[in-house]
This record gives sequence, C-alpha cells and structure tokens, in this order.
Amino acid sequence: MGRKYFGTDGIRGRVGQAPITPDFVMRLGFAAGSALVAKDGLPANERPAVLIGKDTRISGYMLEASLEAGFSAAGVDVMLCGPMPTPAVAYLTRALRLQAGVVISASHNPYDDNGIKFFSAQGTKLADAVERDIEALLDQPMTCMDSARLGRARRVDDAAGRYIEFCKSTFPNDLDLRGLKIVVDSAHGAAYHVAPSVFHELGAEIVGVGDTPNGLNINHEVGATAPAALRCAVLEARADCGIALDGDGDRLVMVDAAGALYDGDQLLYVIARHRALMRPLAGVAGTLMSNLGFEHALARLGIACGRARVGDRYVLEMMQEKGWLLGGENSGHIICLDRHTTGDGIIAALQVLAALRATKETLSEACADLTLYPQKLINVRMPAGFDWAADAGIRSAVKAAEATLDGGGRVLLRPSGTEPLLRVMVEGREATLVTGQAEAIAAAVRQAFGE
Repeated sequence: MGRKYFGTDGIRGRVGQAPITPDFVMRLGFAAGSALVAKDGLPANERPAVLIGKDTRISGYMLEASLEAGFSAAGVDVMLCGPMPTPAVAYLTRALRLQAGVVISASHNPYDDNGIKFFSAQGTKLADAVERDIEALLDQPMTCMDSARLGRARRVDDAAGRYIEFCKSTFPNDLDLRGLKIVVDSAHGAAYHVAPSVFHELGAEIVGVGDTPNGLNINHEVGATAPAALRCAVLEARADCGIALDGDGDRLVMVDAAGALYDGDQLLYVIARHRALMRPLAGVAGTLMSNLGFEHALARLGIACGRARVGDRYVLEMMQEKGWLLGGENSGHIICLDRHTTGDGIIAALQVLAALRATKETLSEACADLTLYPQKLINVRMPAGFDWAADAGIRSAVKAAEATLDGGGRVLLRPSGTEPLLRVMVEGREATLVTGQAEAIAAAVRQAFGE
C-alpha cells in the first residue's frame, strides 16, 4: 500500500498549500505523537518526549509552533533546538534518549517550500510501515489529553555545542586540519552556525560562504545544489579546498584548489578507497543513480557495489541488510554507519579530509583511478497523477535510446519523491550521445501531456 503524504524524505510541499499548512502540521504532530511514542516502560510520572529542530526558512517558526501544539495535545513533551542540521537532530534524539526527533526542512528546495521528517529513538529515519501508521491516524479526529497530561516544551540551549563536539569526535585523534584553508558554504541553512566551527576547531583556516541566513535566502545561489559560489570562493581565496552543504546539512559536494567539483560518488569513493587500504571492505551501497564509473572503480578495488532505490533511507536499508558500513548517493548524501546513524554532510567531509591527510593526497590524486561516465539528468515537470510509464511515446523513446547505447550505458526514468517531476537520466561513454538521447526522451515526456 502506498503512502498518501510521505515521500522519500518525509512530507514536503509549498508553504500554505496542503499539506504544508498550520492545521495539517498540528494534526501531524498529534498523529505522530500517538504512533511514534511508546509510553510503555516509562515511569508513571514521566511523559514521553521528542526533539524538534528546523532549518532557517521563515516558515519554520509557524510550523514549529504547530507541531509543538500537536505533540502537546497528545501528551508528549517537546524539546526545541532551533536551527540545526538534520543529522544533528538524529544525533541529539539518540544522545538525549528521546522517543523521536522531528526536522522541519525542505532540504535543498527553495525557501517557500518546507517539510517535516522524523527520526526514531535510534536516530534512523522511519520505516515505510511506521509512516503509513501515522497517515492512518491522520484520518481520525484529533483529540486532546486532559490538562494535567498535556505535554510541556523547553529549549535545548547547548544543542549546537553538543553536535560540534560529536562531529569532531568522528575525526581521527592523531590527525588535524592545521595548515589548510577551507571554504565552507552552509547554503544559508541549518549548518551556518555549526559547520565552520567544526573545521576551525580542528585547526583549519575557514572562509565562510552562505552563512548569513535571513529566512528567505536558503539554498539561493549557494550550497551543494549551486556549487558555482563555492568554486569562485575557493579560487578567490586560494584555498586548499571547499565544502558545500545543502539547506539542512545532510548533503555534501567539494571543490579542490583548482576549482574542480567532486560529487557524492567521487567523495564516497575517496572514503571507501582509504578504508580499503586499512582493512578489507566487503561492499558499498549506492543507488540506481550511482555512476557506472563509480561501480567499476570499486570493482577494481575488490569492493562490491549495491544499487538501492533512490533515497538515502533505502541506501541505509541496504547497508543494514548487507552489514555494510558505507553508502551514499551521487547527489551528496553519504552515510558512514561507523560514525553516525544517518547521512551527514559535515561528518562525510571530515572522512574525506581524514583520508586525504592520512595519504597526503589531493582530491584529484585520490580520484585518479575513478573516471565517471557522462551522465545527463533532465527534470521534467509533470502533472500530478500522470501515468508516464504507460505512455507509448515515452516507452518508444526509451527503447530507441537503449538501442543507440547498445549496452554501453543506462537509461533511467523515475518520479521525484519530493517534487512533481519526472527525472530522466541517460548515462554512457560519449557525452554528446548521452545528452542527445536524454533530450529526446524528455521531449517525448513533454509531448505526452501536451506541454
């Protein structure tokens, strides 16, 4: 059974339009409080508690208040940590022994979108079945506990400091970042007040970009999805490298001193290659979007590459099933399960930097044996409910592209889990051929619904 509200990364949409409205979010808080929080096992005089964090969007104030009201009505105490990266909420939920964590964020989307995502008491994203349980409760009338049993709310004043120390603890004790000049682009997002401190306290000289949020500028021409700002800042500052996060701090891209950009596949390869030098590495989990060149480079190291569904939650599921410690997406979500329970842009950057410091290599040198295949991704906006898979014209365009590639590449069509888009991806050995076939399929998609 499918989910009505939850996508691949929680519930997301345009603020003021269903489901991202104050009344819905209050009911969501009540439903989540009822479904997520296990009251059994707690002392009779102790209420269950959840942590709520958010990114820097102006709508976060409104949605935070709505969630707080819903949880309180369900008899759940609320701890508020303000703007904090998504992985920080996952860590703090576990560290504070809370029953659940909630993040108000639309990640890399523009400021007028927002969303809600949940973490379990173990700091992991919820299983699909739990999200379906929450949706079932959303269809029931919202009630309210007796006054004496209502939840209370308080601020967690030391949240940023706790998370900074946690991030630093994932970096080897015998290494530091002294002598490095690093540009840190926080995307005017949730990591603006923690990411620079992490790298600075490990010894690096920091140049800040995207660190002055105003509620409206999150992800705007900065961050992991707009790396041109990072590249310019690295070249202008003559920095050793640059690090760019997205609005909620769980995605990473990097730039080297020459201005070359490194995506999630390349950065995950650097981490995996270094780990394999120290001990055998059975496998790394990627996704359907992971580059063929990444898979082939891992194979040369004797490392298996699995392909999960797109979405870091599904990467994590594969890692847990296979007992693997590394996984990620080419978009920059990187999971190091021996460091954290979820993808974390800051921690992933620290693992890359640790590998480079240990081997005394540059990013370019560490990636010398990895050659990415040309890959063209086109996002085509489509009407809600459009059955693209059943359209004869689209099927014909896909079949023609596969015949042209002749076994030397891949074609992948998939709907976005967070936006009304169909993602058209073609990959192969020749860039011109790949681009042409992707554009032909995208044109067929647009023609199918009369655009």
